[in-house]
Amino acid sequence: MTPSPIRAAIVPVTPLQQNCTLLWCTATMRGAFVDPGGDLPLLVAAAAQHGVTVEKILLTHGHIDHCGEAKPLADQLGVGIEGPHEADRFWIARLDEDGKRWGMRGVPFEPTRWLVEGDTVTVGDAVLDVYETPGHTPGHVIFHHAPSRFALVGDVLFQGSVGRTDFPLSDHDALIRSVVTKLWPLGDDTAFVPGHGPGSTFAHERATNPFVGDRVLAG
Repeated sequence: MTPSPIRAAIVPVTPLQQNCTLLWCTATMRGAFVDPGGDLPLLVAAAAQHGVTVEKILLTHGHIDHCGEAKPLADQLGVGIEGPHEADRFWIARLDEDGKRWGMRGVPFEPTRWLVEGDTVTVGDAVLDVYETPGHTPGHVIFHHAPSRFALVGDVLFQGSVGRTDFPLSDHDALIRSVVTKLWPLGDDTAFVPGHGPGSTFAHERATNPFVGDRVLAG
């Protein structure tokens, strides 16, 4: 059996238990943190435990539980930040203000690279495709590794639910369109890590999800 070209370890962070993912290339043992919202000592320890050299930070969107401490971590590790889409500049600019509201640390930043649909990001030798998935936030993106049938979907889709759309600049109809037009075409056999809670597959969510299941949308 051929070993997987990538591996992922999930480290829940912040009081909101956001799924920060340590993603790495098994050939090079070089990796990325996806959505490091906080609890940096936990994240650094996870990278050391798995023997991963972190070379960048990837972000799905600009909410504080996903990127509040991205800049301090990037500075600590000496790496760049890629993502999200520039439409989330609104959220990143108010991280300090939101941090005070939530009792968390939020540090505004300018990423090394904003991402757009059609971009790719590298993690070691692995290449992931970027898709724009607005709705939860206007600049939300997801990362998809086609060879592994694996996606990191942030707060677009959860096991049995979808992302909240009661925030400023959220759009529920856009979120549903993002799931149907961007996620489902990636294939039913795609496994995904959401921003919160357990992972699932697109097939399972199409069959059972009360918000975006096939039968719900057909009705």
